[in-house]
Amino acid sequence: MRILNENSNFPQQVALILGFFDGVHAGHCDVIKNTPDTKKVIVTFSSSPAEYFKKDFCYIYPREYNYKLLEKLSVDYIYEQDFTKIAELSADEYLKKLIKLFNPKSITTGFNHTFGAKRQGNSDFLKEYKKDFSYYCTDPTIINNEVVSSTRIKNLIVSGEIDKANQLLQRNFSIKSTVIEGNKLGRKLGFPTANIDYPSNIVKLPYGVYKVKVLNKIAVMNWGIKPTIGAKETLEIHIPDFNENLYNKTLEVEIISKIRDEKKFNNLEELKQQIEKDIEVCLK
Repeated sequence: MRILNENSNFPQQVALILGFFDGVHAGHCDVIKNTPDTKKVIVTFSSSPAEYFKKDFCYIYPREYNYKLLEKLSVDYIYEQDFTKIAELSADEYLKKLIKLFNPKSITTGFNHTFGAKRQGNSDFLKEYKKDFSYYCTDPTIINNEVVSSTRIKNLIVSGEIDKANQLLQRNFSIKSTVIEGNKLGRKLGFPTANIDYPSNIVKLPYGVYKVKVLNKIAVMNWGIKPTIGAKETLEIHIPDFNENLYNKTLEVEIISKIRDEKKFNNLEELKQQIEKDIEVCLK
């Protein structure tokens, strides 16, 4: 898979797929599957158009992680644009730009995709456009009686409904970061932990204790401020029966389910007993 930019040589007579594809969820997969078999080009942006209009915007995954997922779906090219440079183009101007660059055989979008200034472009616009390409509009993907969307998945993650979010993603939501040095309290209690920083622009889980998978092993993750001892925001993972040194290594932590909310205990012995129970729950 190749990443294209404004200075690239553009492939011709390809299938264009328009969208941002954060999460590469079940709906995104259906859009790609609905695209005719030819060279496939995802037409997207380096950052979400929503971030251009809204402060404190967050993502499901970093951009490069989404691209790896798209490559697994047999996408041949990704045309990555700077949204700030095309934000004021009308739908007609933007579409003509894509046609000039690619001379596409087809264009595919999801049912709710919009483009162009003031979101003038949509599925109706593409259906009515006088063109030499075929247009395919993918219907909504429904799972558990709800429409799959990146916004819905983020709302589920924020509310701690990880099981449901994972169903819509068709994989476990994950966080990737580098192991840093912590205060070693877990080690003193008999439960050594790997501490990582929560990526700043990724959708935030609610504070709590989670069943996770790390290095293909089931583990326990605590995310929060550790109210029993008082601390800054910390994300720490305990991997049972694991003693390797992970400092400065990058871990991908798959979030499987939320076990409980974060809680303040009267003393460290109570905390230790609860950690033992949390491990037992995770390993069931």
